Amino acid sequence: MDLHTVTEVCDARRYGSWRPGDAWLGGGTYLFSEPQPHLRRLVDLSRMGWQPLARTPEGGLEIAATCTVAELSAYGKDADWRAAPLVEQCCRAFLASWKIWNLATVGGNLCNGLPAGPMISLTAALDGVCLLRGQNGGYRCVPVAEFVVGAGRTVREPGELLRSISLPARALAARTAFRQSSLYGLGRSGVLVIGARDPQDGSLTLTVTASTVRPFRFWFPPEPNAAAVREAVEDGIRGDEYFDDIHGLPDWRRHMTLRHAEEIRRELNDGNEEAAR
Repeated sequence: MDLHTVTEVCDARRYGSWRPGDAWLGGGTYLFSEPQPHLRRLVDLSRMGWQPLARTPEGGLEIAATCTVAELSAYGKDADWRAAPLVEQCCRAFLASWKIWNLATVGGNLCNGLPAGPMISLTAALDGVCLLRGQNGGYRCVPVAEFVVGAGRTVREPGELLRSISLPARALAARTAFRQSSLYGLGRSGVLVIGARDPQDGSLTLTVTASTVRPFRFWFPPEPNAAAVREAVEDGIRGDEYFDDIHGLPDWRRHMTLRHAEEIRRELNDGNEEAAR
């Protein structure tokens, strides 16, 4: 897609002040996928030199906003933490070509704020925290689960830059379970539910995305029963918070969300028959 209204592409290291009509340019897979008539200037992040992925001193993982899906996938395959399989599962949820994988960025997927964004699903499920830099040079941290507030809407202020996403070591050591549904074999995610069992206290966290307009997270003490999980999801997500588009009606999304939540509960309860009742 040619962006005919864009008159300038500048280096993010020296672009001057932010102004109306500006947009951060990461991989560009979204920006160049459809008309953007409101844009006048692209601020290119490709020369920022950020290390795509780095282990933190505490054993966590820092993902640069400019890290590509391909880089994250390759890193996850070699990682030794227990939650590593979840990385590839979420990368595969893109159902995108290798060309997209090598350009699309983790940060771009989060900033688009779309319900089916699998990098939102991954980082929200693993207790991710966004590091945001404002135009005044100040930084603030926002949990991924609170970063996206609606379909295509985030908490970013004008000109605010997503610098990185940090995943804590405790979340990386969790046992995880992944469920995804689509109306078509190679269709966009209509429902994506991830469970994580805490390695220290055995508690269960369920993260619901794709079926809802924003991420929802539910915490349960060790080995919750079916009634507790169903009640939490039913009470925690209002009817109008289920997404409605050509990829799935709200009633179907709600039904599959509850179904996947129960499947995950059973899987992460280690087959405890009493807890499964």
